[in-house]
Amino acid sequence: MDLATSIAGKRVVITGACGVIGGWLVETFRGAGARLCLTDADQTGLARLAATLPEGSFAEPADLRDAASVEALVANIGARWGGADVLVNNAGIYPSGFLLDIDAEEWDRIFDINLRAPFLLTRGVARQMIAAGVKGNVINISSGAARKMRRSVVPYCTSKTALDRLTKGFALELAEYGIRVNALEPGFAAGSTASPLTDAHVQATTAGIPLGRASSPDDVGHAVLFLASDAAAYVTGASLSVDGGNSIGSLVVHQEKKSAL
Repeated sequence: MDLATSIAGKRVVITGACGVIGGWLVETFRGAGARLCLTDADQTGLARLAATLPEGSFAEPADLRDAASVEALVANIGARWGGADVLVNNAGIYPSGFLLDIDAEEWDRIFDINLRAPFLLTRGVARQMIAAGVKGNVINISSGAARKMRRSVVPYCTSKTALDRLTKGFALELAEYGIRVNALEPGFAAGSTASPLTDAHVQATTAGIPLGRASSPDDVGHAVLFLASDAAAYVTGASLSVDGGNSIGSLVVHQEKKSAL
């Protein structure tokens, strides 16, 4: 099956479209001939993306921390399209801070964007799918951090663990309507402006990845097309790791002898 061909003409919603992974997702679905609804809090970046969208697509800024803004986005999707075929909950933040230092407002900000927004958007878009009789699917962009705790980013890890459970919960409840819900765990990708990483952190992380490199647009693109396509028609409630083995362990060896034999 040609995965891209099965996506042509589909109506695809992507949040966090201006981020690193978001940009890869936009390129993937645009290349597959999908119609796109892109959203991000970065209005300048979104305007640049809007100029490149295919016919039948649109971009709309949204504050994912604001329930009214999310509801307005869902309403506009319904007004323009009647509903979507695919929702990709990609927006997320990865701020660093120790639990002893993080205040309640920062905790809430992380969970509002990484967990509450996917709940609100999935609920709203799924209602439209059901009303239109669309057997669509939802893809939550998660992380290996859902299973592998990381020091100084515990709230992020916790939010992704919760997103994994939300994915399975929606998959269970939406199955009767033919709507699939899955999570994709991309590999390490530096370059975020929302959650910047130091060069030292990037080098150390990449050095520990079993397959020896950071993630690429093709790694994410091929995986998301699979989950969105009919090739994954019997896949729901799953979490697909595409991270070079980063979530299963590290190559870093804490002893003088650095290799086997």
